[in-house]
Amino acid sequence: MMILVTYDVNVETKEGKRRLRNVAKKCKNYGQRVQNSVFECLVDSAQWAVFKSELIDIIEPKIDSLRFYFLGANWQRRVEHVGAKETYDPEGFLLV
Repeated sequence: MMILVTYDVNVETKEGKRRLRNVAKKCKNYGQRVQNSVFECLVDSAQWAVFKSELIDIIEPKIDSLRFYFLGANWQRRVEHVGAKETYDPEGFLLV
């Protein structure tokens, strides 16, 4: 399933900047950055449960936020890209 993960982390403190970096690193482990604080993540149910739990453990819920948009299995019809950043195929080959 395709899940769009967005986050807003308060970076007024050193700890907030650390949380922001940790959220971004965790998201990179599961998906592709498509905007500064937005990742497209193609995961199965088990991966999603672990990923979501890891993100929730990182943030401070009183001042940070996470939003999850579930695009499902037919996500290709629900995503349209226009603009500067080159699009990618999350189901394609990953070159490291």
